[in-house]
Amino acid sequence: MLKKANLGGDFCIKSLDFDEDVASDHDFESPSCIKEFEEEEENMDDSLSDDAAALDDSTFNDEEDDDDDYNVNSFPENRVLKRKSEASNDSSFEKKMCKQPDFIDDEDSNSQNDVEVFTPEVDKCPSTLSRKIKSTSATPAPPGIETWLAKFQEWNNMDRLSALDRLIDICDPAQVRHMMNVIEPQFQRDFISLLPKELALYVLTFLEPKDLLKAAQTCRYWRVLAEDNLLWREKCREEGINDVREVLGRRRSRCSISANNTANSGQIIPSPWKAAYMRQHNIEMNWRCNPIKLPKVLKGHDDHVITCLQFSGNRIVSGSDDNTLKVWSASTGKCLRTLSGHTGGVWSSQMWQNIIISGSTDRTLKVWNADTGQCIHTLYGHTSTVRCMHLHENKVVSGSRDATLRVWDVDTGKCLHVLVGHVAAVRCVQYNGKLVVSGAYDYMVKVWNPEREECIHTLQGHTNRVYSLQFDGVHVVSGSLDTSIRVWDVETGACKHTLMGHQSLTSGMELRNNTLVSGNADSTVKVWDITSGQCLQTLAGANKHQSAVTSLQFNNKFVVTSSDDGTVKLWDLKTGDFLRNIVALESGGSGGVVWRIRASSTKLICAVGSRNGTEETKLLVLDFESDR
Repeated sequence: MLKKANLGGDFCIKSLDFDEDVASDHDFESPSCIKEFEEEEENMDDSLSDDAAALDDSTFNDEEDDDDDYNVNSFPENRVLKRKSEASNDSSFEKKMCKQPDFIDDEDSNSQNDVEVFTPEVDKCPSTLSRKIKSTSATPAPPGIETWLAKFQEWNNMDRLSALDRLIDICDPAQVRHMMNVIEPQFQRDFISLLPKELALYVLTFLEPKDLLKAAQTCRYWRVLAEDNLLWREKCREEGINDVREVLGRRRSRCSISANNTANSGQIIPSPWKAAYMRQHNIEMNWRCNPIKLPKVLKGHDDHVITCLQFSGNRIVSGSDDNTLKVWSASTGKCLRTLSGHTGGVWSSQMWQNIIISGSTDRTLKVWNADTGQCIHTLYGHTSTVRCMHLHENKVVSGSRDATLRVWDVDTGKCLHVLVGHVAAVRCVQYNGKLVVSGAYDYMVKVWNPEREECIHTLQGHTNRVYSLQFDGVHVVSGSLDTSIRVWDVETGACKHTLMGHQSLTSGMELRNNTLVSGNADSTVKVWDITSGQCLQTLAGANKHQSAVTSLQFNNKFVVTSSDDGTVKLWDLKTGDFLRNIVALESGGSGGVVWRIRASSTKLICAVGSRNGTEETKLLVLDFESDR
């Protein structure tokens, strides 16, 4: 996950270690659950069907499953040949229902966490759909049948197969159908019910989630297995969901946790990991293809330009060249407070917890309390516009047009260090708590040790101004007006790759897990692998932006981009396919602009307006939360 203070909320699900005490790995292991399970079986059918339908509507490209994929019967090991007790006279074959195994309730066990709670007693499994061949007819066997059978047994395998072929050739359709009714059940054994539970669960891990939901509708024992918490936890982790609380929310997950603690007393609780998977899937479909809800419209800053935008939790902060910042509620759309105090336009901002920091053309930084709107500190020192900043916990590094960088203590308001070395305006900065990386209009990228106020490396290679930076602790990635993007080794200062392909200024980039997404003034977006230097995708084509890309965000599924053409577009990260327009201003193409975007997993914030009065300055808040 790309975790940056200046991005506010993360567009991807946060990866946090899961507390093993949060939820049981097996929700249905108590013998006392069986009676309750049977009572709730009918209600769960509807839920399972809805879940399966929801996943069937997804973008899975698997072919449709055959109707009989999940029609299984249980047979004992010492089985005898059986056939249907009721032969159909219809020329079509009926779909065979799964024979449901009996369950043993171990009365002598004192452990509620016994792994072998549900054990199918296969040898005693009733068979209402089949019976032995000996009872096929009340009339005696035809004369000579015993002699024929004895002769058949004397033949070798090839002779037997030849005889069966000849026999089938002379049978009419009704007789062939009768043979099928006898033979087909022998190939429909419920092998899952014959396996130990751990092995059965391991087999089910190879199913796709949509197939798991279908399997849960097969029979009662399969439903127990398909609701297993451990099984769904693995499915979640395959999708990058590592904490159920991050997806379900603290309140909902506490309810699930509390319920799971009482599951062994008889209450049947669906897996919270399954609920997390389904919610995340529904959210993904809301982004990808479901109808978009009407956005909340947050009007403010009059007709001025929104120069910076932050979003975290339920708080949105917008900065403008009208000298103010505004704090908004993402859920209600209300302006909670206006932060006034700067005497020049606000051009940069950062947010951490309840602290907001702003940089202005008045050459100062201000530290604000987001809850009260109070200005806590005014940071003096720069002699020109504060153009960029990066916050790491309680320290912020600011870059100015005075060619210097300053490191500040947010708690005290004191300037801790001054970094001098650039000979032109500092345009971008990154800080990870140990190293500072800066890019400037002098074509240089510098790596600093702020504690010693020492420049460790000067990264030379660009032939024009550096406008954008990304830093992951190992690699520095710089974007320039010279149309190139360079990947540097922060340890040695060596240029590892020069990424060519854009035709103009790379004004915005994001880096996560060695995947770089770059937005350019040439109206294209590119996806790169910085370890190989390869361009993986170019987001262009017939639906590409018609003007400069102004902002972008991405997660492991999607890329969201905004442009001067007044649109916000959604793309598939892996394929590069255009998915749809999320926002399209009516004034797009005639002055309407989307200046900035910020996204979380469920919300998208867009700062829109115009420079010619064709579009009112405002924020659009789009909600992609799951309704289920």
